[in-house]
Amino acid sequence: MRGYPVGSSAHTGVDQVRPTIFPLRLHEVCFTAGGQHLIDHISCALEAQPSTLVLGPNGAGKSLLLRLCHGLIQASSGSIRWNGMDARAARRHQAMVFQRPVLLRRTVAANISYALSVHGVPRRRRQTLVSAALAQAGLLDLAARPARVLSGGEQQRLALARAWALKPQVLLLDEPTANLDPAATHTVEILLEQIYKAGTKIIMTTHDLGQARRLADEVLFLHRGRLLEHGPAAAFFSTPQSKEAAAFLEGRLLW
Repeated sequence: MRGYPVGSSAHTGVDQVRPTIFPLRLHEVCFTAGGQHLIDHISCALEAQPSTLVLGPNGAGKSLLLRLCHGLIQASSGSIRWNGMDARAARRHQAMVFQRPVLLRRTVAANISYALSVHGVPRRRRQTLVSAALAQAGLLDLAARPARVLSGGEQQRLALARAWALKPQVLLLDEPTANLDPAATHTVEILLEQIYKAGTKIIMTTHDLGQARRLADEVLFLHRGRLLEHGPAAAFFSTPQSKEAAAFLEGRLLW
């Protein structure tokens, strides 16, 4: 997602004045289950820019890493700090969208309005924010429709619109287009570009190397719970530094 304006402060919604939660620093983070290190001593630092894609074969720990950073689960050891805050304390400034979005049994508009109310946005401001988010996601004409009758692509755009309405500093995305057809994937990618250019950090997992090439500015490459590479996307795709990454890019590393 090239072209993020350095120092941009394009947000005008929920929190107009707020301290940054970046950098995100992970130090020797481990997550153990069943006697196995599913996340194995990961250390890295991520800044507010650029966009970060997390790559790796099945079982590498990509989704688990996002959940740890979002504070949904706690590391077995090591530390995760968002500009000095732990993941739970920083969660108000984050949003996470999953591969299969969780939608309320409400209308499209009410899904967003409810999220805003939970975050303490005054009722008088909600309708403006809801309309703006739906318009940006191309869903304004569907505002009164039950969310659960939308197509897969529309549901994912609604989940993104609901997250974006909160104006998070970072959006964590776990395989957001994995179940979508190419047309729906393209529409979601356009929306992600808009969210990114408005100033929200994107941290995203994907199994789609074509998508990673289109969207990534930097890459975290995981294999068996270990962070093997972290660097600019262009360098990763042209000259991977580990044999595992090279095999992954060639389609020879599945697990």
